[in-house]
Amino acid sequence: MRPAAIRPDVREHEGEPIPGLPEALPTGEVILWQGAPEWRLLARRAFHLRGIAAYFAALAVFRAGAMISEGADGLSVAGGVAMTLLLGAVPLAILAAVAVLSARSTLYTLTDRRLVMRVGIALPMTLNVPFGVVASAAARIQPDGMGDVVLAVLPPHRMSWVALWPHARPWCFARPEPMLRSLPDARTVAGLLSRALAAHASQPVPSLAAAGAAQAGPAGPAVAAA
Repeated sequence: MRPAAIRPDVREHEGEPIPGLPEALPTGEVILWQGAPEWRLLARRAFHLRGIAAYFAALAVFRAGAMISEGADGLSVAGGVAMTLLLGAVPLAILAAVAVLSARSTLYTLTDRRLVMRVGIALPMTLNVPFGVVASAAARIQPDGMGDVVLAVLPPHRMSWVALWPHARPWCFARPEPMLRSLPDARTVAGLLSRALAAHASQPVPSLAAAGAAQAGPAGPAVAAA
C-alpha cells in the first residue's frame, strides 16, 4: 500500500474567497492567526545570504592578497577586488529578490482544525495540514520573538519537499516536514498552535520544552523548542 500523500491544491490568489484559503471555511471552523515570513530573516535563514556574502568577501580578500604578492599595483588590485565583489553581488541580488517574492506570495493560516499554507511564486499552491495528521510540532525562537515553527506529519502521510521548499525543515528529505519560516511573531504562533493542538486532542496545553523531548502521537501532539 502506497503512503498517503498530502497533495497541494494549485490556485491563483484572485480566486481565494478568504486570503490564503482555497475555499470558504466549513461552518464552525475559526481562523486563529494569519501571517507570512519576514523576507530579511527568510533571506538569511533559508537562502543563506550572509554566508554567501562572507564567501565572496573572503574571495575578494584572497584575490587582493594574491595580486599584491605578485607585485600588482594598487589600481589593479582595486579593480580585481571590485570585479570579485560585483560577481558576488549578482547572485546575492537574485536570492534577495527570490526571498522578497517568496515572502510576498506566502500566507500561513492557522485555524482551530488545521494549518493551511499558501506557497509558491510562479505556481501558487495551497497545502492543508489537518491536526489529525500532526505527530508533533517544534519551535525555534530567537530572543526578539522571531523564528520558525515546524510540524512533523504522521506516517503514512507525506508531502513533497520540492512543493514545500523553502517552507520545509532543512535536511529532512526522506520525510519532509512543513515549516512556518522566518515568522516575526513566532512566539505568539507557537503558543496559538500549542493550544489549538491541545484543544483538538482534548488534552491540557503543553508547555514549550527543550529540543529532543519525546514527540507525542496523534492523541496528543506537543510543541517543543527546536
